Amino acid sequence: MLNLRTCAAKLRPLTASQTVKTIYQHRPAAPRTFQQLRCYSAPVAAEPFLSGTSSNYVEEMYYAWLENPKSVHKSWDIFFRNANAGAAPGAAYQSPPPLTTSLSTLSQAQSLVQAQPNVDKLVEDHLAVQSLIRAYQIRGHHVAQLDPLGILDADLDSSLPADIITSTDKLGFYGLDESDLDKVFHLPTTTFIGGNESALPLREIIRRLEMAYCQHIGVEFMFINDLEQCQWIRQKFETPGIMQFTSEEKRTLLARLVRSTRFEEFLHRKWSSEKRFGLEGCEVLIPALKTIIDKSSEKGVDYVIMGMPHRGRLNVLANVIRKELEQIFCQFDSKLEAADEGSGDVKYHLGMYHRRINRVTDRNITLSLVANPSHLEAADPVVQGKTKAEQFYCGDTEGKKVMSILLHGDAAFAGQGIVYETFHLSDLPSYTTHGTVHVVVNNQVCYRRNGHNEMDEPMFTQPLMYKQIRKQKPVLQKYAELLISQGVVNQPEYEEEIAKYDKICEEAHARSKDEKILHIKHWLDSPWPGFFTLDGQPRSMTCPSTGLNEEDLTHIGQVASSVPVEDFTIHGGLSRILKTRGEMVKNRMVDWALAEYMAFGSLLKEGIHIRLSGQDVERGTFSHRHHVLHDQNVDKRTCIPMNHLWPNQAPYTVCNSSLSEYGVLGFELGFAMASPNALVLWEAQFGDFHNTAQCIIDQFICPGQAKWVRQNGIVLLLPHGMEGMGPEHSSARPERFLQMCNDDPDVFPKLDDFDVRQLYECNWIVVNCSTPANFFHVLRRQILLPFRKPLIIFTPKSLLRHPEARSSFDDMLPGTHFLRVIPDSGPAAQNPEQVKRVLFCTGKVYYDLTRERKARQMEADVAITRVEQLSPFPFDLLQREAQKYPAAELVWCQEEHKNQGYYDYVKPRLRTTINRAKPVWYAGREPAAAPATGNKKTHLTELQRLLDTAFNLDAFKDLA
Repeated sequence: MLNLRTCAAKLRPLTASQTVKTIYQHRPAAPRTFQQLRCYSAPVAAEPFLSGTSSNYVEEMYYAWLENPKSVHKSWDIFFRNANAGAAPGAAYQSPPPLTTSLSTLSQAQSLVQAQPNVDKLVEDHLAVQSLIRAYQIRGHHVAQLDPLGILDADLDSSLPADIITSTDKLGFYGLDESDLDKVFHLPTTTFIGGNESALPLREIIRRLEMAYCQHIGVEFMFINDLEQCQWIRQKFETPGIMQFTSEEKRTLLARLVRSTRFEEFLHRKWSSEKRFGLEGCEVLIPALKTIIDKSSEKGVDYVIMGMPHRGRLNVLANVIRKELEQIFCQFDSKLEAADEGSGDVKYHLGMYHRRINRVTDRNITLSLVANPSHLEAADPVVQGKTKAEQFYCGDTEGKKVMSILLHGDAAFAGQGIVYETFHLSDLPSYTTHGTVHVVVNNQVCYRRNGHNEMDEPMFTQPLMYKQIRKQKPVLQKYAELLISQGVVNQPEYEEEIAKYDKICEEAHARSKDEKILHIKHWLDSPWPGFFTLDGQPRSMTCPSTGLNEEDLTHIGQVASSVPVEDFTIHGGLSRILKTRGEMVKNRMVDWALAEYMAFGSLLKEGIHIRLSGQDVERGTFSHRHHVLHDQNVDKRTCIPMNHLWPNQAPYTVCNSSLSEYGVLGFELGFAMASPNALVLWEAQFGDFHNTAQCIIDQFICPGQAKWVRQNGIVLLLPHGMEGMGPEHSSARPERFLQMCNDDPDVFPKLDDFDVRQLYECNWIVVNCSTPANFFHVLRRQILLPFRKPLIIFTPKSLLRHPEARSSFDDMLPGTHFLRVIPDSGPAAQNPEQVKRVLFCTGKVYYDLTRERKARQMEADVAITRVEQLSPFPFDLLQREAQKYPAAELVWCQEEHKNQGYYDYVKPRLRTTINRAKPVWYAGREPAAAPATGNKKTHLTELQRLLDTAFNLDAFKDLA
């Protein structure tokens, strides 16, 4: 294509012999073609419009003419036609005819054009070749030979694209024929097939395109909107010779294939009847992963975090991460005793962490493979969260030092929604890991030699396919034969490489027999150096006071009620909220939001990073938090007062997530996995929204320590409470979390250091706080404990602004602790022998009960005891409460329906607490399918009914 800007610029002092070289351009809005055009120099007077100042205009005219010659003035049409035909600029230019020009004059001006009848054909042919190149780039993967078995059609619609040249008769689609195959065509800048050549014969153009796009690699990329990315991919696939390897690289690839293949064959020989989810049929995965890691290390990456399904995991552990082979082999020993540190998991779910030297780059690299369950893609967001955390802790703001690799099966990658949810986090500032390498093990391209696992018989359902598979030479054999034929290695060298690795496996197998106990801690994917003792135990079994001195409480409260940035205008409504906060601080009081502020702020002072994530956490779903202030006059100017508390504080991250629970909760779990010295919290917009993240809760959070000896201190904040808002915004489903608790309802624990030891032995902690102070303490206790457990908090909605839901600074000073149980402190507690009934409850319903009790003037007759920590169950404190009121009936009262909430969990434990000496009665809503009614009047009727039952002292007489 003629570059008119260059041509015009060179006309200033050009000599007669100079020519302007051909330059081609691509514009995404409208594909441009190319055209060879020699622009000879001429006196400027001959071409007065070809000057540097007018070149932009001329160039645009030329583009318009290329697309439609009739769209420009006839004089421009004549000029461009003549110039394309090879006329010198002076001859090509014809001055515009006057308005009175006769037809004969116009005919004379067009004489040069008529003398070049083949110009149009030349333009059309060049356009055709560019279209042909683009067709290969867009659809070449449909023709790629992707089926090693020769029985499938890689193109799902079973048709060959009409615009891909697979035979000479297809040339007609472009208006070309066999006589054009040896014509030379100039190449556009949107292809790299020419290498250093700017023009090639059509025959060679087609050959090179077929080599790039139609062999055994299909590349689909032209949907990408970023031109730079498209160019990068084109260059990597189209440049001649780019796929060729040196002899050394070929030998390295062979050695890695030997290890990949012989590892699986060794396992098959030794344990033929064991499932291992081997890699047979896709052994090339191992050299592929090792090459990715080599290149990443070469570019400066220090830490690679991986996630993968079970197929090939043992091979990856052995040959990529370099787990000791004896540790893998001993997993197959049926006599191996389970350690007492957890229930464990099958070998092909376990993770690993290893720091070693990369032999190719001679640089240290850390590799971590995250443990995960059979939910194939559930590990994706977990890996991303762990990667983000590691980047955060090492100050890697661009993802240059820490990166992630995710492996997928083709069906799960396409079929499981968590993949999309994870991708959706990629551009959010507080979630991006700046890019991930995804490796899809495509069973349409590779194949499974043994079916889904080694115990399957795939011939039942895929007989023809598996007849073909049985005939297939393994990839190692094929590649070895190729290299031997090329003289890169000889047969003895190849056999020696195999013998060397087989010997390594045999020696490791012999050592594995010395292993008698399965130590899951050898398979940790996230070690926490220095947090535990050398043998993995907590450094103590005590928890210091979670209270705070008054000076710090006041300081945090003052910052929480101010704007610590100058010239920052906040919303008027927010000004009133901050003023109210300031008044509370003066009165030494806190509400829920301020208590949270106090807990966070104090931990930041102690160097604990805090990350709060969820769908509306910056403001708070109920507009109570306001941790991010927005300038009302400057767009996107924000202030986070929590980051202005102390001179050398830890950073506070508060980030609104995408509208995703599964992906985001997995991400936060992964973030919490990286370090014990961070408080990582995920808040559901409403508590029941956790149900779409149930996989992360069921597979990772609840059993994670038991399966993988991996402690995790993640906190789930789940707004909960029956307030007439309908079935979807009421219940955080506490019954589900309590059902999954691992404490025995029939056994009263006999423990030293009861409160802390109980926490250490549980799988997670479940609380429903009724006071801001207790919420403050439980958040601080989460970090001050000498170990980490997941914490489930049912947080309030109406209590956020309830005038009685306030706490004094006195409840938060040094020496104070989290209260697992809050006993009654009123008249009933003064005369416990006179008390006729004890109501045990948890959370918001306490305030309904106290209001009703006062209205009925029954403070002396009915005691109300709050159970703040539901699990592990506070047997010791509740035993004390039950003994305190010897003549009283025991009633569990809840606002939830009887088949939901806490009753089924609490009743047997309360019975154990009192040695089954009395019944434990129930006051609450009747069983129901839905969590709550959608009718406000029905809601209030149900509430009054449960309050009537709670305070009717004759309610259970007929049932006794």
